[in-house]
Amino acid sequence: MMPDDNHTVFDPVTYILTGILGTEESHFWIAIPFCFMYVVTLFGNSLLLFIILTERSLHEPMYLFVSMLAVADLLLSTTTVPKMLAVFWFRAGDISFAACLTQMFFIHVSFTAESAILLAMAFDRYVAICEPLRYTAVLTKFVIGKMGLAVVTRSFCFIFPLIFLLKQLKFCRTNLLPHTYCEHMGIARLACNDITIHVWYGLAVAILVIGLDAVLISLSYGLILRAVFRLPSKDARLKALRTCGSHLCVILMFYTPAFFSSFAHRFGHIIPGYILNLLANLYVLIPPMLNPIVYGATTKEILKRVINVFYRCCNRSSLLS
Repeated sequence: MMPDDNHTVFDPVTYILTGILGTEESHFWIAIPFCFMYVVTLFGNSLLLFIILTERSLHEPMYLFVSMLAVADLLLSTTTVPKMLAVFWFRAGDISFAACLTQMFFIHVSFTAESAILLAMAFDRYVAICEPLRYTAVLTKFVIGKMGLAVVTRSFCFIFPLIFLLKQLKFCRTNLLPHTYCEHMGIARLACNDITIHVWYGLAVAILVIGLDAVLISLSYGLILRAVFRLPSKDARLKALRTCGSHLCVILMFYTPAFFSSFAHRFGHIIPGYILNLLANLYVLIPPMLNPIVYGATTKEILKRVINVFYRCCNRSSLLS
């Protein structure tokens, strides 16, 4: 399809990520807290994975799902933040079209995978509270492995077509991407073609993946709350609610900014672009940083082993000195 204007059609070889437009003078300082959050993300999620994988007593469904979430968080942040820091600190915004598509693919895959993992964790809490006698029979390691495979397969099948859709586009406008990382609609808007199919496909994925997951999670917690408030003892009710507390915090941190960002981009025309861009950057930084902190602080078994790890490290340091 030929462009409607007289611009020359070209195949994109290199894009240039511009960072957050309107804040160029502050890029160096903005990157400092971003770098700190990334370091905390790497350390927190890696420590969480190490503890869960090395402690056999934590090889239970809930903790295995937490380890899956940690892997998705590491993938999301590592796919975006190093390039983000290079843009802010070194103005190294150049990125090839192939690398841009690859980054976009892993960003969206990790995002949809996190949503599916949160749904699996809601199902885990539902079985643990509503069907406690069947818990070990329903959530075996084999079943959890199949659920993990389903998470990866679903994410791949929904996101991989985006690469083919983007490769069909013709580009005749600027190759400047006003962002710090590549995402689907950011690339599509640079094309001369009609991108209606991209808009509708993105909306379909949002509804069928993120929206459906959110509805099923809400349904699970509705059934959980009904079961909890039927318990005869107040202590039993509080104990059941505490087992869901950390998961509910993570759900709110994941879905609240996602829905806010979606509505802001569609209806928040009065919001300055640099604010939306900054929020998009924080979205790939804050949840991956806070998730291991939430689980480490609110889950007694994990907190106990984190303290043991630091205690052993301190003892070794004192012996060496």
